[in-house]
Amino acid sequence: MSAINQFIDNEVKSNDVVLFMKGTPGFPQCGFSGQVVQILDYVGVDYKGVNILTSDELRQGIKEYSNWPTIPQLYVKGEFVGGCDIIREMFQAGELQSFLDEKGISVKGAA
Repeated sequence: MSAINQFIDNEVKSNDVVLFMKGTPGFPQCGFSGQVVQILDYVGVDYKGVNILTSDELRQGIKEYSNWPTIPQLYVKGEFVGGCDIIREMFQAGELQSFLDEKGISVKGAA
């Protein structure tokens, strides 16, 4: 396993909720990352943002790790959940909160 894969694997497995994104939660650098940040903030879940713009190796590595071509990517309890469209659809359908709840993740803004 490459160093970048080990880094990604460690981030995914050591954080309950981790978002690989362009920019940071405080300063998203693409609209899709920004939307997922807004949704996660709205449901009130604690998560770690990992800025993939800090390294080309990381940007490529996360796509290979998940076998998913786009950023952002959300992981919950070590499991790849999806990108912006999937997270938005889950949120709009009210499924995101119940999914997080099922995984034992506390959400402050649960409907």
